[in-house]
Amino acid sequence: MRLVPLIPVVGFALAISTPAAAQSGSPGEVTFTRDIAPILQRSCQQCHNAAGVAPMPLTSYEEVRPWSRAIKTRTGLGPRAGVMPPFFVERNIGIQHFKNNPSLSEAEIALIAKWVDAGAPRGNAADMPPPRDFANADKWSIGEPDLVLRSPEIVVPAVGPDKWGSLGTVPTGLKEDRYVSALEVREINDIPKNGPTKTVGGRYVWHHMTYSSEVPGATAAAGADDGAGGGTSWPIHEVGRNADIFPPEAGRLLAANSSLNLSAYHLHSNGRETKAHLEFGFKFFPKGYEPKYKRSTLRLGNGVDMDVKPNTANQELHSYAVLQEHTKIIAFEPHLHAPGVRMCLEAIWGQNIITLNCVGYDHNWVKQYVYDDDAAPLLPKGTIVHLIGFLDTTPANKNPADPRNWAGGGRRSIANMFIDLGYSVALTEEQFQEAMEKRRQNMKSRNQFDIGCPLCWAPALSKTPTNTGAANQQ
Repeated sequence: MRLVPLIPVVGFALAISTPAAAQSGSPGEVTFTRDIAPILQRSCQQCHNAAGVAPMPLTSYEEVRPWSRAIKTRTGLGPRAGVMPPFFVERNIGIQHFKNNPSLSEAEIALIAKWVDAGAPRGNAADMPPPRDFANADKWSIGEPDLVLRSPEIVVPAVGPDKWGSLGTVPTGLKEDRYVSALEVREINDIPKNGPTKTVGGRYVWHHMTYSSEVPGATAAAGADDGAGGGTSWPIHEVGRNADIFPPEAGRLLAANSSLNLSAYHLHSNGRETKAHLEFGFKFFPKGYEPKYKRSTLRLGNGVDMDVKPNTANQELHSYAVLQEHTKIIAFEPHLHAPGVRMCLEAIWGQNIITLNCVGYDHNWVKQYVYDDDAAPLLPKGTIVHLIGFLDTTPANKNPADPRNWAGGGRRSIANMFIDLGYSVALTEEQFQEAMEKRRQNMKSRNQFDIGCPLCWAPALSKTPTNTGAANQQ
């Protein structure tokens, strides 16, 4: 049975060597030093460096040139499995403004293709931008955390079946409530950074970790989404997933006397006996901070009663929810399993069906799409939110282990899930009107339309004076 890749791996297919290229470019010619190197530095080298997770570095002309044709192919695939860099938002529909977007523009993709087709010329060495410094690659992307918690250490054998279970609890040591502004989880292991690996995902052993924080003995465990009783859920850790930067209005509570409950890990062997642990880095808002918005209860998806047919393309899964509160969607995070190839998010308001986003999906990668603050969907209560998953179990999709097998729901990658792991906040009527007014100010005229704000051009609510006397007479 062919192994299914379980965690993100960066890589390009083996390239055919390009012809000998000129070392300096003529005016108007696309060159590596002037045109291509800046693109690679911004969007590729974070993984493609000597100590990165990618199988080859792309930091110099000598490293890049043998892979030039593969780079042209992979950057030109469009928003689907295999594209590099792995950012799968479809550009012809929906919201297009996201934080930390590494994707290439159409002009940059065309520039790379033109460079490769011209023989991948080096160009003038004086045009080369200063190299990126990867000496601090192990440092936290969120900056130095205010609190770092460490999981128990585990040893995963070189070869063995996947394993699920709990790692118990880790006390936070906090003596007072603190609200978290940013959170990053990283795996620390004894795998040599610059050495070869034997399997896909060979630099890690964690597929994911689901966890929350709880105050031992406190009630309201069911309130773990909003901090009630000291319980807070945290975004699931998956290898390759970017850190969480919470909105200034919606920090999450890490309560005094709480512990992290590392309730559900998924471990896999990687061809080398590996000793590893997780580190959880928290950055706090200043003391005295209080969130403006509360967590939304919006949940979309299905991980249980699923019917995924064998050897069938264009299968669809659907999930609906009616918003009980005004809602601002902060992040969209599609989660399918190996058969998944695409996911769309729609908002249905009255007679309007608005496609907020469609994104490709590749089970080798975990991506969350965090909206820019002024572009995030701002939806009134009563909106029907519709999630659509697209699956392909034919040989055209290389991720399923065997396209002949039927599969239902389940945790293993050969089973299926259909979930939006993104998160949202709930707004009061006053907060909703305030947020829409801010959006309207950003639009120059009624000829502009905010895709994520279906009521932005609705008439503003008039403020009715309160008749205290009449109220007292009733």
